[in-house]
Amino acid sequence: MDSFMEMGTSGRHNEILNEVGGRLFGLIERNRKIRIWRETYPLVYWGKRAEMDTLSLVDISQIEDIEYFKEETMTILRRVEPDFMLFDKNAYIENDTKNKNRTKVAGFPDLVIEVWSEENKPADREFKKFLYSTSPVTEHWYIEQDSNDVECLIGQNILPPQTLKKLLRTQSGIEIDLRYMAI
Repeated sequence: MDSFMEMGTSGRHNEILNEVGGRLFGLIERNRKIRIWRETYPLVYWGKRAEMDTLSLVDISQIEDIEYFKEETMTILRRVEPDFMLFDKNAYIENDTKNKNRTKVAGFPDLVIEVWSEENKPADREFKKFLYSTSPVTEHWYIEQDSNDVECLIGQNILPPQTLKKLLRTQSGIEIDLRYMAI
């Protein structure tokens, strides 16, 4: 089974994660239907990392027996831990809502955010970008910890880049203010 990606542990990396988390979790207070998971909750996917053409996030609209999928299939699927994933309009499945240590998530997140640090190897970056782009509706951002650059995509489509020097905005209008984090 594929192992988890290595996580960056530098001070700036953690600062950005904490600030993004605070801003995103603030959305929950204003809009109860938004669901956000931070890096300890894995997102499951089909395929094998070594065989990129087999990779895809799970389209839960194609699952006929949800209970079987939750109890049997999700436990054996490979997983990745995004720094953040947000579900707003897109559906998701959690397999174990009672045990945080075993909870896995399936579906097409509305937004995935990764904070890149030097610990993120080029192969890990390529893998995550490819995997998240298998969902045509998932917006995925990549924040370089040592710069102000934010690379933005939705599915495989490249969006205009953003910067920490300005208010960050998703295609659906969610705003995340990290201007004070700009270097």
